[in-house]
Amino acid sequence: MNPQHDDGPPAGMSRREWRERQNSVTAADGPSAPVVPASTPAEDAAPLAAILGAPESDAPASQLTILTVCTGNICRSPLAEVMLRADLEPLGVHVHSAGTHALVGHGMPEQALELAAQAGVDPATASAHLARYLVEPLLEEADLVLTMAREHRSHVVKMMPNRLRRTFTVREFARLSSTLSTDDARAAADTAGSSPHDRFAAVLRAVNDQRGVTPSSGEDDDVIDPYRRSRETYARSAAELTPALVEVERIVRAALK
Repeated sequence: MNPQHDDGPPAGMSRREWRERQNSVTAADGPSAPVVPASTPAEDAAPLAAILGAPESDAPASQLTILTVCTGNICRSPLAEVMLRADLEPLGVHVHSAGTHALVGHGMPEQALELAAQAGVDPATASAHLARYLVEPLLEEADLVLTMAREHRSHVVKMMPNRLRRTFTVREFARLSSTLSTDDARAAADTAGSSPHDRFAAVLRAVNDQRGVTPSSGEDDDVIDPYRRSRETYARSAAELTPALVEVERIVRAALK
């Protein structure tokens, strides 16, 4: 091994240039010689943060934020994301998604893209999706976390227990909120003033108060996972998801108007 590897760059040469020079020298030494990285962790931090799901800085602090969560972040949660976004973004609501075991960098499969198009979602919006991991900063900024199944809800609450009362499976949320009329939800919001976050938090308290009023068998609160399954399963998954999203939209609109 060349002893200069440990001495640092000579005068007049940047550290990056020195590392690249040493890499070329190391390659000549043979396959067993260690290779000095050409980039530093700081230089790679930005793209890594994007993959892992760092908060999106383009969402204003005053903006209501909804996070949808599934396993791979390529089928159920992105479909919920783009469908909610189409309806709620005009109201100033920020909607995004993540996966507990995300297939990082993968897009939505063809069947999910077809379902999004059938729901009236702009094909460019659905095609632009790339899966990312669920990380704590995403949970910290979310006013509402909608998971696709109970296992994801449990995962979220274990990651961040203080998000318990903001986290529901999407069908659970729909089941609970269905007992609240739009007027009841709006009245609850009106007690909290004008802040979108405060108004929605007040409505969430009313939704949480419905626990036990509409019992569930458990499985009724899950959206079936269609990944690598038939088109019929994709259709069934969408059929379970879509009515729940309609109910989410109703409650959000009541909170904000």
